[in-house]
Amino acid sequence: MKQYRFVFIDLDDTLWDFHTNARISLELMFDDRGLDRYFTDFDEFFRIYAKRNIELWEAYGKGEITQEYLKAERFRYPLSKMGVDDAALAEEIGHQYLDILPTQKVLMPGAMEILGYLSANYPLTLISNGFKETQHRKIASAGIGSYFTHIVLSEEAGALKPDPKIFEYAMQLNGARPEECIMIGDSYAADIQGAINARIDQVYFPLEGKANDNQPATYIINHLSELRNWL
Repeated sequence: MKQYRFVFIDLDDTLWDFHTNARISLELMFDDRGLDRYFTDFDEFFRIYAKRNIELWEAYGKGEITQEYLKAERFRYPLSKMGVDDAALAEEIGHQYLDILPTQKVLMPGAMEILGYLSANYPLTLISNGFKETQHRKIASAGIGSYFTHIVLSEEAGALKPDPKIFEYAMQLNGARPEECIMIGDSYAADIQGAINARIDQVYFPLEGKANDNQPATYIINHLSELRNWL
């Protein structure tokens, strides 16, 4: 079995349960703002928002749009679908959402246990494409910051996953070579393809629970506890 010296890991939906925390935050914002005057219910708003948000994050990851556009458009779009043309409201609810989101603390099953195990055995580096201020607040709220030797965010590294430059930045911080590292993440396009691009071994943790045949990775897991099989 290959011996690794450095472990890299993603945050959202790998350690921090983004889907659960985002839905909680959006519903709190929806109720506080009385958005039911525009939408039948929260579920209608969420369906429209979630689909557009995924599209925007994919575009952001490819460098096609700016962070500022993503933040504004993901709320402007659902409102516009309801015939509401109010850029100021979209901006306000966007800020409110980003205020609420990082205060949520739901982690993926087994996250705290595996963080304890990994950090006791390896220098552990977090690598995330998320917004700098938001990610640091999430980490602090969840009480997991002490587990990481380094926290690498795309804004600081000057590159977004899957660009190999963000992984090269993490390796430089650790004084590591590609063959000594392994990357753990839920996003095939960002985490796994990015690690492949950087010639780093990968552990794919698919959010849906099963990888597609056209999504090869060094290892594939369905629960974080399975990392102990190789690390």
